[in-house]
Amino acid sequence: MVIPTEDSVITEMTSTLRDWGTMWKQLYVRNEGDLFHRLWHIMNEILDLRRQVLVGHLTHDRMKDVKRHITARLDWGNEQLGLDLVPRKEYAMVDPEDISITELYRLMEHRHRKKDTPMQASSHHLFVQMKSLMCSNLGEELEVIFSLFDSKENRPISERFFLRLNRNGLPKAPDKPERHCSLFVDLGSSDLRKDIYITVHIIRIGRMGAGEKKNACSVQYRRPFGCAVLSIADLLTGETKDDLVLKVYMCNTESEWYQIHENIIKKLNARYNLTGSNAGLAVSLQLLHGDIEQIRREYSSVFSHGVSITRKLGFSNIIMPGEMRNDLYITVERGEFEKGGKSVARNVEVTMFIVDSNGLPLKDFISFGSGEPPASEYHSFVLYHNNSPRWSELLKLPIPVDKFRGSHIRFEFRHCSTKEKGEKKLFGFSFVPLMQEDGRTLPDGTHELIVHKCEENTNLQDTTRYLKLPFSKVIFLGNNNQTMKATKESFWITSFLCSTKLTQNGDMLDLLKWRTHPDKITGCLSKLKEIDGSEIVKFLQDTLDTLFGILDENSQKYGSKVFDSLVHIINLLQDSKFHHFKPVMDTYIESHFAGALAYRDLIKVLKWYVDRITEAERQEHIQEVLKAQEYIFKYIVQSRRLFSLATGGQNEEEFRCCIQELLMSVRFFLSQESKGAGALSQSQAVFLSSFPAVYSELLKLFDVREVANLVQDTLGSLPTIVHVDDSLQAIKLQCIGKTVESQLYTNPDSRYILLPVVLHHLHIHLQEQKDLIMCARILSNVFCLIKKNSSEKSVLEEIDVIVASLLDILLRTILEITSRPQATSSAMRLQFQDVTGEFVACLLSLLRQMTDRHYQQLLNSFNTKEELRDFLLQIFTVFRILIRPEMFPKDWTVMRLVANNVIITTVLYLSDALRKNFLNENFDYKIWDSYFYLAVIFINQLCLQLEMFTPSKKKKVLEKYGDMRVTMGCEIFSMWQNLGEHKLHFIPALIGPFLEVTLIPQPDLRNVMIPIFHDMMDWEQRRSGNFKQVEAKLIDKLDSLMSEGKGDETYRELFNSILLKKIERETWRESGVSLIATVTRLMERLLDYRDCMKMGEVDGKKIGCTVSLLNFYKTELNKEEMYIRYIHKLYDLHLKAQNFTEAAYTLLLYDELLEWSDRPLREFLTYPMQTEWQRKEHLHLTIIQNFDRGKCWENGIILCRKIAEQYESYYDYRNLSKMRMMEASLYDKIMDQQRLEPEFFRVGFYGKKFPFFLRNKEFVCRGHDYERLEAFQQRMLNEFPHAIAMQHANQPDETIFQAEAQYLQIYAVTPIPESQEVLQREGVPDNIKSFYKVNHIWKFRYDRPFHKGTKDKENEFKSLWVERTSLYLVQSLPGISRWFEVEKREVVEMSPLENAIEVLENKNQQLKALISQCQTRQMQNINPLTMCLNGVIDAAVNGGVSRYQEAFFVKDYILSHPEDGEKIARLRELMLEQAQILEFGLAVHEKFVPQDMRPLHKKLVDQFFVMKSSFGIQEFPACIQASPVHFPNGSPRVCRNSAPASMSPDGTRVIPRRSPLSYPAVNRYSSSSLSSQASAEVSNITGQSESSDEVFNMQPSPSTSSLSSTHSASPNVTSSAPSSARASPLLSDKHKHSRENSCLSPRDRPCSAIYPTPVEPSQRTLFNHIGDGALPRSDPNLSAPEKAVNPTPSSWSLDSGKEAKNMSDGGKLISPPVPPRPTQTASPARHTTPVSPSPVGRSPLKGSVQSFTPSPVEYNSPGLSSNSPVLSGSYSSGISSLSRCSTSETSGFENQANEQSVAMPGPVPVSVPMPVPSFSGSEEPVRKESKTPPPYSVYERTLRRPVPLPHSLSIPVTSEPPALPPKPLAARSSHLENGTRRTEPGPRPRPLPRKVSQL
Repeated sequence: MVIPTEDSVITEMTSTLRDWGTMWKQLYVRNEGDLFHRLWHIMNEILDLRRQVLVGHLTHDRMKDVKRHITARLDWGNEQLGLDLVPRKEYAMVDPEDISITELYRLMEHRHRKKDTPMQASSHHLFVQMKSLMCSNLGEELEVIFSLFDSKENRPISERFFLRLNRNGLPKAPDKPERHCSLFVDLGSSDLRKDIYITVHIIRIGRMGAGEKKNACSVQYRRPFGCAVLSIADLLTGETKDDLVLKVYMCNTESEWYQIHENIIKKLNARYNLTGSNAGLAVSLQLLHGDIEQIRREYSSVFSHGVSITRKLGFSNIIMPGEMRNDLYITVERGEFEKGGKSVARNVEVTMFIVDSNGLPLKDFISFGSGEPPASEYHSFVLYHNNSPRWSELLKLPIPVDKFRGSHIRFEFRHCSTKEKGEKKLFGFSFVPLMQEDGRTLPDGTHELIVHKCEENTNLQDTTRYLKLPFSKVIFLGNNNQTMKATKESFWITSFLCSTKLTQNGDMLDLLKWRTHPDKITGCLSKLKEIDGSEIVKFLQDTLDTLFGILDENSQKYGSKVFDSLVHIINLLQDSKFHHFKPVMDTYIESHFAGALAYRDLIKVLKWYVDRITEAERQEHIQEVLKAQEYIFKYIVQSRRLFSLATGGQNEEEFRCCIQELLMSVRFFLSQESKGAGALSQSQAVFLSSFPAVYSELLKLFDVREVANLVQDTLGSLPTIVHVDDSLQAIKLQCIGKTVESQLYTNPDSRYILLPVVLHHLHIHLQEQKDLIMCARILSNVFCLIKKNSSEKSVLEEIDVIVASLLDILLRTILEITSRPQATSSAMRLQFQDVTGEFVACLLSLLRQMTDRHYQQLLNSFNTKEELRDFLLQIFTVFRILIRPEMFPKDWTVMRLVANNVIITTVLYLSDALRKNFLNENFDYKIWDSYFYLAVIFINQLCLQLEMFTPSKKKKVLEKYGDMRVTMGCEIFSMWQNLGEHKLHFIPALIGPFLEVTLIPQPDLRNVMIPIFHDMMDWEQRRSGNFKQVEAKLIDKLDSLMSEGKGDETYRELFNSILLKKIERETWRESGVSLIATVTRLMERLLDYRDCMKMGEVDGKKIGCTVSLLNFYKTELNKEEMYIRYIHKLYDLHLKAQNFTEAAYTLLLYDELLEWSDRPLREFLTYPMQTEWQRKEHLHLTIIQNFDRGKCWENGIILCRKIAEQYESYYDYRNLSKMRMMEASLYDKIMDQQRLEPEFFRVGFYGKKFPFFLRNKEFVCRGHDYERLEAFQQRMLNEFPHAIAMQHANQPDETIFQAEAQYLQIYAVTPIPESQEVLQREGVPDNIKSFYKVNHIWKFRYDRPFHKGTKDKENEFKSLWVERTSLYLVQSLPGISRWFEVEKREVVEMSPLENAIEVLENKNQQLKALISQCQTRQMQNINPLTMCLNGVIDAAVNGGVSRYQEAFFVKDYILSHPEDGEKIARLRELMLEQAQILEFGLAVHEKFVPQDMRPLHKKLVDQFFVMKSSFGIQEFPACIQASPVHFPNGSPRVCRNSAPASMSPDGTRVIPRRSPLSYPAVNRYSSSSLSSQASAEVSNITGQSESSDEVFNMQPSPSTSSLSSTHSASPNVTSSAPSSARASPLLSDKHKHSRENSCLSPRDRPCSAIYPTPVEPSQRTLFNHIGDGALPRSDPNLSAPEKAVNPTPSSWSLDSGKEAKNMSDGGKLISPPVPPRPTQTASPARHTTPVSPSPVGRSPLKGSVQSFTPSPVEYNSPGLSSNSPVLSGSYSSGISSLSRCSTSETSGFENQANEQSVAMPGPVPVSVPMPVPSFSGSEEPVRKESKTPPPYSVYERTLRRPVPLPHSLSIPVTSEPPALPPKPLAARSSHLENGTRRTEPGPRPRPLPRKVSQL
């Protein structure tokens, strides 16, 4: 047969392989290598099979096989790739439209079950392969015998597998696998238990004794060697047991060999031990499952190589007809023998022969076991000196039936001598016949045979001589009373016959031979029931012929007996063991039965029994009759057909009447009601179980309608009461089920007759919710017969009947079973899913078949609106259940699509009823709400999201069903429009569901649904005058939906455009536009947030996005709950990124919302239900822990104080103690642990491709530890891989802003702390100062040098200007993020002269700091001071400060710049001051310089005098000589009252407090203008320093700068100060910066390299900036004394200014205490006059006391004046000979704003030692009040947009705790309260409503 190539399997294969191809490549991308390769092999196999099919030369069977292979592989691949399950029928795909939904469900379920639950095999097989016997001293051949042994019953259950081993312990025939491999077949499940064992007996072939000499005896004997045992339970794991080595044991006494395996199993260790040679048996075992034919297919290699089959003993569990067996099993058990005149016992060997009736031995009919060919004789093994040997050897004799009669078995007994000759002497024999004279075979059991004595030369060939003798002792003792002398010796055997042809039963023979003994017929019929069933089925046809022969002989006499015998045989075939013999009986009825008259007697007897049912007390026999009715009717029908054929159809009416009467009797007996589980109900159940099988027989004789009416009447007579026996009810339903499945029901004519009675019984059971599984099966079968689109009248009528009868109850049933709790066991759950799925399939089938007319009739059938309402609510609820994801398995997309198609069709019908009946005055909210809810979840189903499908699958779905989402969306819109004013009922409830629908990426659906929001806004506006409800609901739902991945940028644009267009003409247009804008902005942020969250690692983008969203919820939407949720999301992100400080600040935001109250809070996020006090306490402790981990200990201290106050107020001293100890530990950490100072970077994000929260904005970012500019820039480029790094630091133009790209502009900036008070106070350790430099920083600075006008080639300083950019942030760093947006930028230009002044000021500060550190011995290494002095002094030789003189002190400059007179004077003062500092520094240097650096020191002194002479200074004026007092940060301490003298470093020895001066980062900024010789010397010195502190071990760079830059600059940076070693390069054009120079670090960028000092000259501000309260020093309006005022209290100055207050206006700012500083007296200065100590305001808009947030770019603690090389750059920058030293603190005007100046009266001599200062009592309060500003305050700027900031890091002035009674100690949590703001109170964010009680 040729199959056309357009086969459906080929079509499916092609499309499937296309889909697989794409997914297969993705497997490689995802690195799923295993599946990738497996799928590749499967695809190749499918292609090969496809070629075979396309060739078209396959036979029908081969084609079927190929298709089976193809579909199996397609299904496997689909399952592995997560594709849909394909419904198939005969290997071809099924179109769901061509079959009923119930049939589709069954196909899907069948394939699903086949995939999920493999069938449990009922048949099992054990594969055994013998490998070898491992033994050290073999030397003899062996026999190995395997068998299965039941230890429970102590008997073998299988035949034996016998094989021979050679002398080496290997199989003798390795080339014949069947000789050493065997399959133990037909093991039942009951045989796989732990008490079934594999036993192995090993017999050796050789000498009598194992140790005898080789020449002792040439005769060989079978002798016991050993035994091994293994439980079959060890194989149940399913794994192959390759090379399993079994231990071999030997019994201690040879006489117990027969039971050695039992002893080993019972572990009777005293009776056996390991064989002397310690042998091991190597075998391979495997348990196989399934039918033997299946095993042959799956393990074809095993069978192709050859394997012997080992059967079970006897018949298998199922006897197959046609199976031919005639096996006699003989077990040689034991013997009892006399000594025979010898002194010792005999060595007995038994030899067995089979002798036929002619006296000749039968050849090859003795089988030792499978694996070995049969032999003609058998020799037993020999037991040494044993007169009572026990062998227990099992043999199989497969003797043909024709050889049985007359044959016998002879056993010969010989004594085996151990002498040299080794003779075997015959001394007796026994025999046993195989068949008795009456034809019965040897009965099963043990037989004691007589041992007849004989001599060696006795001729036993003549069988006639002994066959007449008795053979059995039983017979002998019964028939002969002779002396017992001859019967002392006995021999026992056990026989067992397994034959399909021979019988051992005499009753069976008597029945079959009834004609020879007619008088015994009654007895034979009675005894038939006692005969074993296997005997009857063996002779089934003969027995049936006998019975009907007897019936024909005398029906009156034997009719009833024959009927009973027939019933017995029929019921015998119901047994599973003989079930397969039913076809034998069927064949007999069709072909061999000849009883043409039997039907009369059979009907008569059957009716008699049925009539007696209601009267009989004992009904067991009647029930047996009813159970057999199927075959009884078969005999009746066949008999009637034979009679009709013989007589031409006579007596037809009579026969019909008989059948009618019989069925009337049946109906009567069925209609009887039985109370409880009585005998009658049992009989009814038995009848109903077998009655449906009769239908097909009746159809052979009657018309379909007749049979249908008979059946309807019979089933209709069943009692309908419900309280009858439950088991009977189940049987009734099974009967109905079988009726529906029968051939009778398939006919439309009969179906219409039977349908009402079927539906009636179904309705009863469904109402009671009983037997639902059976009901579902029946209903499925009912609908399977109704094909889709069948327009036949009969089908329409059937649907009418079903709808009227079952629709309502079907809906209720589905609701009931789906609302039940799920079963716990997997089996019950599977059953539950099955029954639910079947009912759902039935409902869908019914709804799909319903036409317009059916729906109309259904809706008209409801009498009241209440009934209709209940029905609609019910069906909508059921539909919602049907579209649940768990309703069908995940891969049942075909079934889901069919179900959805039916649902949407039904909904379209029902929506009309909704509009007609439940609008206007009849409006019903509940039903409309149910409708909309159903529609929304219908559209949101995963299986309808076509965007997720492959293109081919999407195309198929659209072609078949269209996009059902759009259809339903249009229906929603239509129904919404019909609501009118009732729409208000659904606002705002439906906003969320409708929003979810619009987020689906289907343009048509969005266009339909989005306008509904306009309608909602309009109706809400009408009702309440606003649409706040709409806004609130939209915002709440948007967050949750978009976080689930719904929505996109297209949706945002569409939402915005559609709604804006809709509200154009509305009166409330303005507020509507505001709402739409708000929602649109929220969408932008949510989309950005979602995109960021998709990335793997936590990066700045994720955190920044979360901060943006968090602020949006707080400031714009005022959504407290969402705000708190995002606080915790941000907190988790920070923890994951180990940003512990930021995590603490983030959690502070939540803490600020809480108060110290006992109000209860609900469970929220991870917080349990607790009081507000407890949650705040918990938050405090968590925040403290994070501040600790982030090394922000100062902030932690404040929180410790706050929570300690709470503990104290509650008298919770235990926790108070812990908190104080924690606070103390934080102080210790501040002093003991090192903190790294981060760098700060300004980042600009330009271009439209950046996320909304970054687009065209600039930020300042706090870098990670050790992170420098290059690493930061690389990190940013990694986060934004598509970004382009801008190569300059200029502000971009508009084209960059609007570009469709991403541009990054990165450079480093310098932090400017707002307050310098702590940083400039003496005695404060650097560990403390380091915090103030880099925390709470709002302002950052960046300098850019440029030349204005013509550049002077001789001296570039004349035209070198600086552009200083100041950046102000929206929030201080650190904060809730590592970066914050720049809120304001100011640009100021500094003239060359101002620049020079700043450079000198910074260098002077640096020198003073180093000198002070050296004096106070904070420097363990003097090298930094040496290098700094060398850089300044030695530069004078090469130019140095003289370049400034050349530029600014010349007559031309002074005349052309008359306004700069004051500044020129200031510059000269600074130069003179520098000379004074250098002189003092050299004096200090001389004191501490090591001996090996003395030459360098001398050189410096010499060069210093040269430098002084260049200034025109011979000696300093007295007022200057005494002490350098004009330094902003102080001067060296000298004696207060001494006379003027030369400067001496000794004066510092008596200083009571030596603390580092707060000068900036000296380590990086030391000068480098050493001469080559000096440089080398310093290099040697620094390199050879033996100081253990490596802080100062840094090599100077070869440079000629006299006043070094702040940082080491890049070689590409243009020098901005004169150099004597090389020409001063010109500054490059601003557009020519390289990529490296575009993102410049403080140490690398040209601007910071020269001008980092925080000075703000007010002369050249580019912005309209509000002037500082402090006037600049160079202001010409200032008098000389005012300019000379020291702005900062200084440790160098002998005067001290009053310290500024550190309390805010509210008096709440209290910082960690700073040790009191001594009162300072005035210091001599020139041009000084007393000045009022009152503070000078910085700005009229700023508070008088500013919080400060110092933060240097690098870790540059002044305490470590020459910092670690790890933390800082080189001491020499190589940039210029005249540059300034940068300071991290503000100087100039900013310094003056926060500090107080004091007058410095007359000169004080320096030479007198300074005494220890003393304090008066009046000074104490001043000192106590003199505290530093807090390190923890986070402030907001006055003119800044309100932002949500943690404002709790400040503590109010402590007051006495309230006098409260002590409260019970409880675990409470504490928090920080609001502190003072950064400025005076400004506009605050709008307050949140107090919802905290719920959160």
